[in-house]
Amino acid sequence: MSSLHSPNQNHLLAALPAAEFERLSPHLNLVSMPLGHMLYKPGGQMQHAYFPTTAVVSLHYVMESGASAESAGVGNEGVVGISLFMGGDSTPSSAVVLIAGHAYRLEARLLKQEFDRAGLTQNLLLRYTQALITQTSQTAACNRHHSVEQQLCRWLLLTFDRAHAREVIMTQELVANMLGVRREGVTEAAGKLQEAGLISYRRGHIAVLERSGLETRACECYAVVKKELSRLLSDVRHRQGIISTAVR
Repeated sequence: MSSLHSPNQNHLLAALPAAEFERLSPHLNLVSMPLGHMLYKPGGQMQHAYFPTTAVVSLHYVMESGASAESAGVGNEGVVGISLFMGGDSTPSSAVVLIAGHAYRLEARLLKQEFDRAGLTQNLLLRYTQALITQTSQTAACNRHHSVEQQLCRWLLLTFDRAHAREVIMTQELVANMLGVRREGVTEAAGKLQEAGLISYRRGHIAVLERSGLETRACECYAVVKKELSRLLSDVRHRQGIISTAVR
């Protein structure tokens, strides 16, 4: 493992008890996650789970027409591949790298073995899964009932929380695909946010200039997702002490 990277950068891995972490540690492989790389295809056999450290992964559905929408995002607060320990080896959704970075990859069978021990790892993964279900449900409600501007603010806040950066590479077309809306809607909404001095957008780069302003314009969905993750995992402990497992 590179000295520049550590499994502890992923909150779930950092929270594993020492004995359980020691069983998995030799099998955790650091992998590069380039932008746009597809980890899972719909219906494909899942061979690995991924614990992002600096990468952000989008879980989304692609319709027969080619239209798509994101159901959830995963950063260093979680794991990609919950189907592996929830009773299935495939998923109808896609998992694509939204923000390039790194992750630790673990063979499916090893994750299943550890989960089936019914120890603290199982409890931790199930609590994270509940938080992910909340995010998916809230995204569905948000996409149905809130304006494109509110959706964009919610999505930007969650994405930047995971990216831990002030600027990311992101085209308006990609954002439209994630939200499941027309590109023109994103262009209009992003223009309003830029005019208000909340974000900066140029040549495929988006930067957040004023978080508090975005939080004010976002719907309640952002706060609900963040609060639920914190509620479920706030008492999780790092092997060397208490850590915060909130998205941000």
